[in-house]
Amino acid sequence: MALALGAEPLRLPRKLRVAIIGLDGHVEEIVKPLGGLPDVEITGVADRNRAALRAFVQSNAKLASTKVYGNSQRMLDTERPDLVAVCNNNGERAAAIIECAERGLDVIAEKPLSLTRRDLDRIRETVSRRRIKLGMLLPMRFEPPYRALRQIVSSGQIGEVIQISAQKSYQLGKREDWYKKRASYGSTILWIGIHMFDLMRWTSGREFTHASSFMGRSGFQGFGDMETTTVTAMRLDNGGTASLHMDYCRPETAPDHGDDRLRLAGTKGVAEYLAAAGVTLMTATAKLTVVHELPQPGSVFVEFLDHAYNGKLTSLPHEEIFRICEITLGANEAAEKGKVIKLV
Repeated sequence: MALALGAEPLRLPRKLRVAIIGLDGHVEEIVKPLGGLPDVEITGVADRNRAALRAFVQSNAKLASTKVYGNSQRMLDTERPDLVAVCNNNGERAAAIIECAERGLDVIAEKPLSLTRRDLDRIRETVSRRRIKLGMLLPMRFEPPYRALRQIVSSGQIGEVIQISAQKSYQLGKREDWYKKRASYGSTILWIGIHMFDLMRWTSGREFTHASSFMGRSGFQGFGDMETTTVTAMRLDNGGTASLHMDYCRPETAPDHGDDRLRLAGTKGVAEYLAAAGVTLMTATAKLTVVHELPQPGSVFVEFLDHAYNGKLTSLPHEEIFRICEITLGANEAAEKGKVIKLV
């Protein structure tokens, strides 16, 4: 189980030296819980962007003694960390994970782990051979609305889930150059689709067996290889269906950056989350209601630490991490090849 944010500080058996490679990913997932992690010290951070490095270490008092590096290998040689958070761009991530694993260092990485099946297999082999702990940043699993949906399904209130529909809609805004190049970005399905594929599967308890996808770049200029719309249709293991549509069309006038939605339709009812309406539940025996009592939030980083160094259970064991990466690569491959891809 994840530890709720704001709970008692997490104690570890020893002081833990943590280094960070790259500031392109969601490095806030590493920094945000530091106040409740007295045994964790961020000793070094490496990125080619010196201005970003300065801004990062100045953003949090817990980083006051953190050393900055322009080269990640030099940082690893000098700092000799116990754990590395790999948060560089999507194209450089696999090599950094393998480098750390070969050194025997535990890793928690941004998603996706890689942009190709070949690199994912290399990561899997290295992690297994070197026997390191591996985590992946899927923080949406720890948000109260999605934890509530999982509890509703587990309780049997909506019966067997036979249809799932999901959305991610983001503001496009300004994007760094690495988003605009296939080699460093990969695709929109790989970058943000993995979040919702994971939530669809995790909350419903269902597995994906087949995927078909389309991706498009229509409507916006100056964003290179970055797709601004996608759609994926999937077959569930019980014969049901699922769909995910994503876009970067959310206007700047919107109250916030993203509009994520998830709807689970079962044989006894429907559970749904929309930011504007919250979590709602409707069953064969009860009218539509808003679920006000939600689980406490958690932290993907805190749970990983508790698992790796205290031996506690984790919701993201290695096999789960690799499985969701495989599913996402399959959905992306379906778009690239224009064919249905078998996922099992």
